[in-house]
Amino acid sequence: MSKEDKKDIFADYKPEIVEYDPEIDGGEEHKIRNEHLDHKEDALEKIRKAKAKAKGNQTTFRQNIRTENEK
Repeated sequence: MSKEDKKDIFADYKPEIVEYDPEIDGGEEHKIRNEHLDHKEDALEKIRKAKAKAKGNQTTFRQNIRTENEK
């Protein structure tokens, strides 16, 4: 198709104006998702604090992993 043919296709095109409708578009879903994410962040923070409290001041050190090639 040449450029002229493409222009002819859209010559009489008029875009449709779309109105926002909360019932169709799900107006409150983003708020519910944000509430769930906030709750998740709070829960993760509580878990982190509980783990840190249970661990106390212990520091663990991991030895290097030995491989067969080391001498």
